[in-house]
Amino acid sequence: MGAPQVVAPAGFARALGVGDARRHRSASTAVGVRELAAATGLLGRPHPVRLSARVGGDLVALTPLARAVKNHNGHVPGRTVAATAAVTAVTASVVYAAVSRTRRKTPVDLTAVTTVTRSPDEAYALWKDLERLPDFMVHLDDVHVTGPRTSHWRASAPFGKTVEWDAEITQDVPGQLIAWRSVGSADIDNSGDVRFVPAPGGRGTEIRVSLRYELPGGAVGKAAAGYFGEEPHQQLDDDLRRFKQIAEVGEVVRSEGAPGGKRARGEFPQHPARPLTEDELKEALS
Repeated sequence: MGAPQVVAPAGFARALGVGDARRHRSASTAVGVRELAAATGLLGRPHPVRLSARVGGDLVALTPLARAVKNHNGHVPGRTVAATAAVTAVTASVVYAAVSRTRRKTPVDLTAVTTVTRSPDEAYALWKDLERLPDFMVHLDDVHVTGPRTSHWRASAPFGKTVEWDAEITQDVPGQLIAWRSVGSADIDNSGDVRFVPAPGGRGTEIRVSLRYELPGGAVGKAAAGYFGEEPHQQLDDDLRRFKQIAEVGEVVRSEGAPGGKRARGEFPQHPARPLTEDELKEALS
């Protein structure tokens, strides 16, 4: 992929629809050299570290393409769009390769709190019904109770993968606490607890959740999850928001046109809050 950029940088830049100015030729050559260096390293030894470096290079390559798409005054050549889409697809495939080949795992600790207008006993009873957890934890596909303190869990993971594990309840104090941990050869080792604390002033119950698990793919897997809209902290906050709706209203509140379950994840991915871009701000003020 890098050879044409090094041998004929001007022609390659014109083929992308970005012009053959000196800076474009220089950028094309630099990206081509990086492509060839990455290929040499991967052919010699396809180590996850080399794949991670390749991911960084692909993100660098996307930057000038994204600028070219943005700065064409409303007229973007189709070939520029096609090139951007192609590089994005290649980057996604390299990210997947890096994550799936990285044996290291990144420990993740999450905490979140919400308040529901239900008594601790009512909130506890709703959460203890494990097979209803997928109603508000949208990444859970299924929870099947297998015994008085054991259950089997199946969940969706990034890149369309599915993970499964068996879990056992390690602490169970009605109206106060539920704690669990994965057992056996879990795809993702995890543990957590939910505490049900009377809210100040008799205003219901504070739900305090702590989760601990090991994210596959090391730092690359964690970064990839965030990049593709799978940010763990945001997921937990969204799950608790849906739990609050079920506890207080009886169901997750949706408009008639809003899908649920996996379709909602695919069509309306969640992202951490961020400031508006200049274009978004102009559109909001117009």
